[in-house]
Amino acid sequence: MSREMQRLRAEHAALVTLSRIILGMTASPSPPGPDDLASARGQLREALVRHLKCEDWILYPRLMATGDAELMRITREFEIEMGSLAADFAAYDEKWTRDRVAADWAGFRRETKIVFDLLAMRIEREERELYPLADTLYASAAVLGPPVMDGSTISS
Repeated sequence: MSREMQRLRAEHAALVTLSRIILGMTASPSPPGPDDLASARGQLREALVRHLKCEDWILYPRLMATGDAELMRITREFEIEMGSLAADFAAYDEKWTRDRVAADWAGFRRETKIVFDLLAMRIEREERELYPLADTLYASAAVLGPPVMDGSTISS
């Protein structure tokens, strides 16, 4: 497996861990310390943005460049869906300021569960459907020899 795919999978694991931490905080009937919640949310936001950039700038273009019609169709489907999820997450994150979380803890808890369930489903689908295709692509490329170093790897 390529270093790029290893990194993307590690980022998925980090996103799942951070999501579980935040969901654990929202299991309480009262809000945790605002700094604790803000820190966890900030870490999740940064990890998600970094991960999405890696997919958008490296993975998707490489998969689209294969010329394989089915792989291109699946990749485009994921790109479209991710754009929606990324926008939904950004709206959620912007909406739930510290003050708003404190004022509507029950609403924050509900909306967090919905958004994080969508994120978890997306990660699971990528791991099940998209990443195995990328692994096959990278394995095929390895048979052809080392890639041209063009500075476009996410592990550089």
